Amino acid sequence: MGGKEEMKPYRRPVPNTWWLERRSYFLFIVRELASVFVAAYSVFLLLVIYKLGQGPEAYEGMIELLRSPALIVFHLVVLAFAVYHSITWFNLTPKILVLFVGEVRVPPLLIAGAHYFAWLVLSALVAWVILRA
Repeated sequence: MGGKEEMKPYRRPVPNTWWLERRSYFLFIVRELASVFVAAYSVFLLLVIYKLGQGPEAYEGMIELLRSPALIVFHLVVLAFAVYHSITWFNLTPKILVLFVGEVRVPPLLIAGAHYFAWLVLSALVAWVILRA
């Protein structure tokens, strides 16, 4: 009692599985986990570009690797996470971006709808460019 004791803030114990307690927590963690897969795909894409720079033989070997079932599954998983991340981001945007035209607030559905419309148009444009070749 006579000595100086350091005061420590109280920390409520939280289990490692806290994110499984509520659906919203779980979906948040899945959304954050999506960024890990997108980052892994970015590294993979850099590897493909590196192989392209090494010449036709190295790039052809990379193309053969891309045909493997494991990499096809990897691409499908990354696509699923990227789509999930995009959808959750577009749904979150109206809560973050509050726009006014004069004194009237732009409806959240219009903001999200504009994002989805731009996504659709750009996806169609990319598909047209790829399929045209």
